[in-house]
Amino acid sequence: MLERRALLVSALPGYEEEIGRWLWCLEDVRRTLLSELTGISQNILDSKVDERQTIGSMLYHIALIEADWLYEEVLVSEWDSEISALFPAGCRAEDGSLNHIEGQTLDEHFYRLNKVREVFLSNFRTMDLTDWRKPRVLEKYDVTPEWVVYHLIEHESHHRGQVFQLLKKLRNECEIKEM
Repeated sequence: MLERRALLVSALPGYEEEIGRWLWCLEDVRRTLLSELTGISQNILDSKVDERQTIGSMLYHIALIEADWLYEEVLVSEWDSEISALFPAGCRAEDGSLNHIEGQTLDEHFYRLNKVREVFLSNFRTMDLTDWRKPRVLEKYDVTPEWVVYHLIEHESHHRGQVFQLLKKLRNECEIKEM
């Protein structure tokens, strides 16, 4: 008999209720990503299939984009030096593809993702609904923190799907080689 589950969205504690619900969704996407990747080998982390990005490159990109949206759009401020130090490489190579990140351990990638998320969440702890919906007026567009969180859920979900697809292919290749 299958265990009955409750599929519910909860608010992260310590936040205004509505904001906490969106942040719970953001955290849920991350939880499933990290859970699926826990224990993968360095080879799987750094391998390419069909010249696509590595899992490591996508993890770096996910963290960098989250930090960028936090500092550039939500806070409209300079990056914290501790966070900027986590990103010695930029986001994209000259040809527009994601920068190739190789040789960093899974623990290093998880640390970066977790540190950025910790700082991200801490900046929403005291936010009220007025600030949540207050547009940041930037040169090219206006954007609210609410939309930023929506976008980051969408962004990470998209890349999580790519990571899971690549992970499945790499695991299948490993099984074939072991036969």
